[in-house]
Amino acid sequence: MIKARTAKFQIGQVVRHRIFSFRGVIFDIDPEFNNTEEWWLSIPEELRPHKDQPFYHLLAENAESEYVAYVSEQNLLPDDSGEPIRHSQVAEIFIKEKGGGYRPRNPSLN
Repeated sequence: MIKARTAKFQIGQVVRHRIFSFRGVIFDIDPEFNNTEEWWLSIPEELRPHKDQPFYHLLAENAESEYVAYVSEQNLLPDDSGEPIRHSQVAEIFIKEKGGGYRPRNPSLN
């Protein structure tokens, strides 16, 4: 029997990386790893997460830049800072909510 995994985080939620200093807003979720083997092997073995967990697509930012990140659930924590995400694509995909999170502009995309 296959054990179904429920994603811990949701689309529109602001999260931060457990090890590296970046944060972002989730715009898509894969129930398990769905990237290339080359990408997987580029992660140092001691940091390489398990493939059998949800992976999140983030509009991410750090102090220097904005980018799209693909991160395993085990490496994410909620970001409750209330600080907005400055990524240039956030306004295309989301509407900012008063509580600090984001709501998709087009709910049918989820």
